[in-house]
Amino acid sequence: MIVFDRNKLQNSVLTEEADSLKNAGFIGKEQLDFIKKELPVLNSHKNILVRIGFFLLGSFLYSSICSAISLLGLSAIDRTWEIFPFVFGIIGIAGSEFLAKKDYYNHGLDDAFILGTILNFGAAVTITTDFHYVLPVSIVVAIISLIMFLRYIHLLSALLFYLALTITLGYAIFEYLEAGQAILPFFMMFYGAGTYFLCKKLNNDLIESYYSNGIRLIQSVSLILFYLSGNYFIVREFSASLLNTYYEISPEIPFAFFFWAFTFIVPVCYFLYSLKSKNRIMLWISFLAIGFSFYSFRYYHSVLPIEAALTLGGLILFGISFFFIRKLKAKESGLTFKPDKISNSNTFLNAEALIIASTFGMKPEVKVPDSPMEFGDGGFSGGGSGGTF
Repeated sequence: MIVFDRNKLQNSVLTEEADSLKNAGFIGKEQLDFIKKELPVLNSHKNILVRIGFFLLGSFLYSSICSAISLLGLSAIDRTWEIFPFVFGIIGIAGSEFLAKKDYYNHGLDDAFILGTILNFGAAVTITTDFHYVLPVSIVVAIISLIMFLRYIHLLSALLFYLALTITLGYAIFEYLEAGQAILPFFMMFYGAGTYFLCKKLNNDLIESYYSNGIRLIQSVSLILFYLSGNYFIVREFSASLLNTYYEISPEIPFAFFFWAFTFIVPVCYFLYSLKSKNRIMLWISFLAIGFSFYSFRYYHSVLPIEAALTLGGLILFGISFFFIRKLKAKESGLTFKPDKISNSNTFLNAEALIIASTFGMKPEVKVPDSPMEFGDGGFSGGGSGGTF
């Protein structure tokens, strides 16, 4: 399914690991240059600004091709203009294939064609259904995004696939079940939790390691979805908007106590589990969730003026930070305040492969010269099998 050359793809991974090892001080610049020189890799960019620049250039190139096709086709097609988005989507597929064959991977140019393909096929289905149906559009976007992720290992396509799948399931539950609105928050909770554990199992059993980042991205988004599905503010305001009863103050929702408890308990669970499992992404999500939980409470219950609340919150956060810095600054292992030499926890997983590749796979075989010192038969010093001295 993957369109790229497997050897070059693996070399790109090893080169990234070499960069991490060099930044951590485990290898020198000469070794890093030697590795990059000897390993043929895919054409990609790590600098986000450079990648955005090439994305804009690729978008201009893609739109120019589509405009030229439109001008050529307008003379032959008068009323069936709805076919053009499908044609543009096919052009995006052709451009993605061409760039992939030229070893463009996470480069910026390929991003423009991959995302343009998803956008055009989504627009094509939207126009075909007269802008009245959400479900066909979300299904098509989910399918195209999944194909793009599996074939081109495109992270944004994995994110679009999960979002489109979520919209598909949520819309189907709400639209086609009689009690859809009542069970929608609970369904999304189970859906988010199920996605998290499924992604965790997939990563553990994964054969193609190139997909691990995309699966990990979906796993992180599922944590956010699980929390937002039971957040009191989200459930109450979303329910009011669906019922068209939102004027100034949204009405109270059933099981309010459950959703309030969920709003504050889940971020704490995220925080504690992230410390136990040393999951940095979950730790960041827990901080954001805690902040949003306090915002949700303050939206309905303003206990203090905003100035006093911000000042008090800042003092509390400063006190907590100061306490943990004092407790953790002297620790050398586990939870510590010392900076990580390697921010990517998977770096050492490929370190062995990197050492083998750089030591055995790239250096030419050299014949070791014969040693002037001969051993055996006791011919140099000491008695041997020959019995001479």
